[in-house]
Amino acid sequence: MAADGVSLSLQLPCVFSPKSRQYLAVCAQDGRLRVWNTDSKTLHQEFVPSAHLSATCTCIAWGPCRTVKEGPQRKKRKSEVGHVEEKADLLAMGTAAGTVLIYSTAKGALHCTLDGGHSGGVNCVHWHPEDSLLYSGSDDTNIVEWDLQTGKTRSKWKADRAAVTSLCVSPDGKLLLSAGHVIKMWDLETKEVYRRFTGHSTAVTTLRFATTRPPDSNGLYFLSGAAHDRLLSVWQVREDGKDKNSVVSFTLTDEPQHIDLITSGSKEEAVRLAVVCKDGQLHLFEHFLNGPCKKPLSPSCSVQMSDAKDSPMPIPLLAAALGADPRGVMLAYGNHLQPVMEKVEVNTAERHVCLTRDVRTNLSLSMETTVSKVKTPIVNAKSKVLVPGLPGHTAPLKAAAPQGTEKRKKDADTKEMSIAERLGEIDLEAVSDQKGAPKVAASLQTDNFAVLLMQGLESNDTDILNKVFQTRKEALIKKTVARLPLPAVIPLVEELTKRLQGHPLTACLMVRWLKVVLMHHTSYLASLPDLVTQLGVLYHMIESRVKMFHKLTKLHGKLHLLTTQVAANDSSALVSEVDHTAKLVYEEESSDEDDVSVDEALPGEDSDHWEEEEAMQEEEDDDEQDEDPDRRTEPKANGDEDMEHENESEEE
Repeated sequence: MAADGVSLSLQLPCVFSPKSRQYLAVCAQDGRLRVWNTDSKTLHQEFVPSAHLSATCTCIAWGPCRTVKEGPQRKKRKSEVGHVEEKADLLAMGTAAGTVLIYSTAKGALHCTLDGGHSGGVNCVHWHPEDSLLYSGSDDTNIVEWDLQTGKTRSKWKADRAAVTSLCVSPDGKLLLSAGHVIKMWDLETKEVYRRFTGHSTAVTTLRFATTRPPDSNGLYFLSGAAHDRLLSVWQVREDGKDKNSVVSFTLTDEPQHIDLITSGSKEEAVRLAVVCKDGQLHLFEHFLNGPCKKPLSPSCSVQMSDAKDSPMPIPLLAAALGADPRGVMLAYGNHLQPVMEKVEVNTAERHVCLTRDVRTNLSLSMETTVSKVKTPIVNAKSKVLVPGLPGHTAPLKAAAPQGTEKRKKDADTKEMSIAERLGEIDLEAVSDQKGAPKVAASLQTDNFAVLLMQGLESNDTDILNKVFQTRKEALIKKTVARLPLPAVIPLVEELTKRLQGHPLTACLMVRWLKVVLMHHTSYLASLPDLVTQLGVLYHMIESRVKMFHKLTKLHGKLHLLTTQVAANDSSALVSEVDHTAKLVYEEESSDEDDVSVDEALPGEDSDHWEEEEAMQEEEDDDEQDEDPDRRTEPKANGDEDMEHENESEEE
């Protein structure tokens, strides 16, 4: 039974080998593949890909068990010919560069490299149960079918509008499940869609067939799990096509990280399921798949692990594998660099089981020496070395120092600078604003901020966080928050909440970060089921501070009215005190006639003179009219009636 490889942002691949569970394959943070022997609890093999730093391993999957020739063997007896042991040999690794590496545990070396099929990173790989075929899904929305005998692409087709995040081949090898935005079931002979299933709002990370029954009998079931989803959905492939909704749901404490199951061959046989969640807990299920079930099913048993200290701390479980014994479970827990394998018997009668183990937190350095094939020769003082080009010349050699002193010298020479020293030498605020400066500096600056912020949140280092949060540039804050992965959003909000409760000047800076976080990651925060409990402290703190805002606004309005009134009174007092007396008087020189006319026009004279002058003016006008009768009759000749009325009014 081949295990499915899953690619997540912070999940490291960790898969048990099929059937015998003899090996555990782990890809750690350093990009190396380590194969552990579960029987001897030791490191069996280690493989370092050539591009393990630039093209990290994103998913791994064991191939079907096969007969392996391991060097020269003795001739078998007739009684031993019929019994051929099959072992897990090939291991497929998908990389972020779009290539698929096939590693052979029997050879202890790379078997072949499959490239040229994907233009994006590989998210999932899955083996065909019978033929030597391998299927891979990528960010380029394509599915590639590889032929391992030739090492080339056999077929390639577009699976979805989004990236293909998970794959699974049916036990009979006729159907293929793929997940992008929608879960699709493909007919591998025609490469056409057989069914479509919708029901997850986030990327589907797990697809597994739960039964081995054919689809025409309405007995074919499969389950799916998605990122940030605490439910495992079970789907039934019906013959009539009425299979749009899931029939069964299994409840979990966190999103699924590793799944192992034992399929059901008939209705009377139950499906056994072991799910390791992201929070490090193991949940065991056992259910008979026979139609829909309305209520979500709780696990029959949940397993947690903790250390044996006075204040116990939880130990995360990495993977689990079910065996033939219903109570026996193979567990892998601890650190990805050096996991601990153990086969335990779980009392399924209890709903919650807590296992206490004494796990060493420090890694043993003997692991590297046992695996490394490079040996350093010990040179004695009596040995002589001939330098090339000078025959017969002897170079003086120093005696071999003890191993401990060499180790100390090596550590002293290769001592790296601490993060605090690096921060002291690198000025994160210095960004060139000149036109001639290259634009690479700004992008590099943003990358440094995002990486430093992630390191500060993971290590809870106040020095790093203070250095990052001191920036006041809006563009830099937006780019840094946009580059953060989704699992780091909640720790960032919690850190901002702590700092908001401090000094007001610090709170002003934290509000800028909080505003940008809410602008970029509102959809993710709204999808969290326990958002109220996680952001409760921030909500109550904002409520307590905003409670006084209404009263302060009223006080601000009243003070504004008072200050405006006082300013208006002061300005009116200044206007009333203005002196209107002329500062300078200028008089022009005039003739005697002008003086007389001016004197007559003075308002101080008696008003009777004005009446006498008017009467004399009227008499003169009458005399003129009598002397010139032709002038009076001229308006009539012209037909002007209005002028006549005016003259009559003047005579009156």
